[in-house]
Amino acid sequence: MVELSKDDADLYERARAVAARAYAPYSGFAVGAALRAADGTIFSAVNVENASYGLTSCAERNALFAAVSAGSRHLEAIAIHADAESVPPCGACRQVLSELAPEMRVIWRRAGVPVVSALADLLPERFVL
Repeated sequence: MVELSKDDADLYERARAVAARAYAPYSGFAVGAALRAADGTIFSAVNVENASYGLTSCAERNALFAAVSAGSRHLEAIAIHADAESVPPCGACRQVLSELAPEMRVIWRRAGVPVVSALADLLPERFVL
């Protein structure tokens, strides 16, 4: 774990605020994500559920896809928020994030408190071709 900077705390607050927009009628588990690109641009997203659960899309991947769609490839940090004690990104999101930003900082809740981890610490053996 590394120390939470003011920029990280601000990014986390953006993720917390956007979580209210999640579409989670099945689980009731609203998740918000805010991703910061190297140029300072913030991409926010939420989880979007589907009755066919496998088609549900996580907030983290939605934020990443928005950044890539906007042409952003240099990504520094992502913050994830949900009303739960511990909310690290799921394994699928860790793998997808590592494709473009293996050195990314990840801000998430552990024991109800925002913490920062290196993505590589959360996914030490990522799949690489």
